[in-house]
Amino acid sequence: MNIRDGKFKKLLAGCGTQAVLITDPLNMRYLSGFRGGEGMVYISGKRLVLITDSRYTEAAGKETADSFPGSDAWPDGFAVIEESRSHKRYEILAELLSEDGAERAAFEDLSMTCADFRKMQEALPMVNEWVPAGDQADRLRRIKTPEEIELLAKAESIGDAAFADMLNIIRPGLTELEVAAELEYSMKKHGAEGFSFESIVASGLNSSMPHAIPGMKKIENGDFVTMDFGCLYGGYCSDMTRTIVVGKADEKQKEIYSIVLEAQLAGLEAVRAGVTGESCDRAARSIIEKAGYGKCFGHGLGHSVGLYIHEEPRLAPGAETILEAGMLETVEPGIYVPGFGGVRIEDMVVVTEDGCRNLTHSPKELIEL
Repeated sequence: MNIRDGKFKKLLAGCGTQAVLITDPLNMRYLSGFRGGEGMVYISGKRLVLITDSRYTEAAGKETADSFPGSDAWPDGFAVIEESRSHKRYEILAELLSEDGAERAAFEDLSMTCADFRKMQEALPMVNEWVPAGDQADRLRRIKTPEEIELLAKAESIGDAAFADMLNIIRPGLTELEVAAELEYSMKKHGAEGFSFESIVASGLNSSMPHAIPGMKKIENGDFVTMDFGCLYGGYCSDMTRTIVVGKADEKQKEIYSIVLEAQLAGLEAVRAGVTGESCDRAARSIIEKAGYGKCFGHGLGHSVGLYIHEEPRLAPGAETILEAGMLETVEPGIYVPGFGGVRIEDMVVVTEDGCRNLTHSPKELIEL
């Protein structure tokens, strides 16, 4: 059975409906291959349809055909129907639902506004029961295919190349904004399509803020410089963090860095199929707590990454999801001391049956520039 064919069947079964309407742009891309993000995917046991407008129909036809050429269950693959002023989206949906006899349909309640739902409900009276799809579509994305892992690995390799470039660029006098600009230029130069998120560059006292916004602060000798960044390749995200010292590190900087590195290595060692996200977090967090910095590590150990930068499952306190081979996680402990600075080290890994495969290859020993 075609892998994507199986996912359509799982989605319909998980929702327990005759039809599912997909409106989240990332879920649309995952299920249909369509990159435009404008429109809707309609899935029933009888047909697969992508509804979009004239700006995207030509590209949509190519992308859906490449992504899902068809299967025994859906031999024709995706039909692309163009919506227009004379043939509006809900008119098209009304035709599809009526032809399929779908009186029970699921919708993406986690991404659709109440106003849009009311509008859809009023426009499609043939549906007697609307069922919230919850995270059914998101769950399909948790275990990555070999093709997805290849794209994620390539995206992360671009981050590795950019970090290597930065070691030859960062110097006292540059502002955080200038470093962020150089970092993003380097990722583009190495093949990035775009960025997973706004790059974080935090120096000196600012490095105590996990998600500091780069500003006009100039880098000085003795500063920690934390860089958290990621790019897009083939639509998939990368994510990595490295912290360096410009000039010579003092003893407290060395102490904090060594604790975070020990915790990160313990977190990596804990990741494997069959364990919970909470147990992985505990492996790293316990080291930071024993060193007396427990209150300085406020976020979870990691999160999944895919078409979106923060996906499920997570590695965090209370995260009870059992990890499975093929899931992808970040491992990123940190210590943040207000009035002093902070350190975070982050790798992106693929969960395997007996451990994990690290996609991040940048050095992790303390670098002094």
